[in-house]
Amino acid sequence: MPPSRQGVAMRVPTVPLSLLLALSLLSPWGSAAGSCPPRCVCASNLLSCSQANLSTVPTPLPRFTAVLDLSHNNVTRLRADWAPARLPHLHALLLSHNGLAFVSTEAFANVPRLRHLDLSSNRLRTLDENLFSDLGELEVLLLYNNEISTVDRTAFENLGRLRKLYLGQNRIARFPLELLREGTRLPQLALLDLSANRLRAVPAGELQALPAWLRDRLYLHNNPLGCDCLLFQLLDRGRRRHLSAVEDFQDELRCSMPGATALVKILELAGKPPLNCSKAREAVLEAHLGDSVTLGCDSRWQGVRSRHWVTPGGERVLGDGNGSVVLLANGSLQLRALRPEDGGTYSCWVAGPLLNETLYVELLVHNFTLHGPHDTLNTAYTTLVGCILSVVLVLIYLYLTPCRCCCCRGTEKPPAPRDDSINSSVLSATPNHAGGTGEPCGSHVATGAGTGQNGRFKGGGSPPVAARQGLKAQRKVSDPDSVSSVFSDTPIVV
Repeated sequence: MPPSRQGVAMRVPTVPLSLLLALSLLSPWGSAAGSCPPRCVCASNLLSCSQANLSTVPTPLPRFTAVLDLSHNNVTRLRADWAPARLPHLHALLLSHNGLAFVSTEAFANVPRLRHLDLSSNRLRTLDENLFSDLGELEVLLLYNNEISTVDRTAFENLGRLRKLYLGQNRIARFPLELLREGTRLPQLALLDLSANRLRAVPAGELQALPAWLRDRLYLHNNPLGCDCLLFQLLDRGRRRHLSAVEDFQDELRCSMPGATALVKILELAGKPPLNCSKAREAVLEAHLGDSVTLGCDSRWQGVRSRHWVTPGGERVLGDGNGSVVLLANGSLQLRALRPEDGGTYSCWVAGPLLNETLYVELLVHNFTLHGPHDTLNTAYTTLVGCILSVVLVLIYLYLTPCRCCCCRGTEKPPAPRDDSINSSVLSATPNHAGGTGEPCGSHVATGAGTGQNGRFKGGGSPPVAARQGLKAQRKVSDPDSVSSVFSDTPIVV
């Protein structure tokens, strides 16, 4: 009789039902709310439903889903109820290659933590008002390869953290300047792709005023732009600064000349007729004596760790500098009360997050003070008045100055008549001696009757004086009958 098999039978351990229930609750996919949707692959908090031939978003979606991939399906409409429950952990939503043509303005109300949204390669035509206003934490938005021709000015409202915006390969004909203009632009935007659209003109002047780190990621290639010297200078500066948006796409940056069918390279417009564009001078400032200027340190790196300036003399500017050189909070250098020796090349050393950069700014100080229009007018008026006064003074000197030389005596007035007053001021121009001479004028012999003091005729006269008697002989004796006081009209008779 064969031995009994009960002695060797194996005992299977039993697990309590309560323990199995607890383990099922701890598993991410153990409950109905966390079960993996059909035709999807679930791994931890990742949910991939790509290429599953879906026409709608599968429901219910696990609440803990962080990444949801719905690309390469047939989801043509994204309604407001695609996520009926709030998904607080979802930070990436991929909806590319779906033929998506409609997105509700309330489609993102239950996914407020979304940071990455991919709507590329679809059939979107318009971006409606406040379409993405519920995505306050969005950082990357991909909208390239659609049919977008209309962008509402408020479509990107409330996207304070958006860093990268891809709008390439669409039908946009108006440059969305509101995205870049100071005061309205997205504050954290560091990349804007507008390549391969229908832009025919761009505001080159306003784009040049943008920070270099934003121009470094402003892509404009493969647009039917019209040739313009301002556009050439904008891109030429970018090439010299080695901005990637220009340096990496030099062959794709083309424009159309007036009356020409073939496109030409924008960076080859220098000196080419009919525009004959000239190259712009990079970072050259001109000022005058006494002016105040600010030198900008426009680095192409965002998130700069530190900056410092070095003067043309090799001195490093630290802190607030001295009274005439001030280092501003934004890294710019302010120079006050310029002097001729302040001219030269200043260098700004930038320590970026990964690499360093050195910028050079040339300052030309003209050796004169720049006057305003009123000062110029006053200066011209003063010069004219001075010239007129000079002419008047010359005329006075030539025609009104008394002649004191002996050769001019023939033109003097004759002596006053006898009946003139015997009183005369010493300030009178009439000489007090005979002959009207006060200075010797060569040999002279007085003959006949002469004139007395103050032109009064003297009958008796003085005896003639020979010329050989010298200078003393030429002096006449004063008239004893008419001696006048200097300041009194009463004669004093001696």
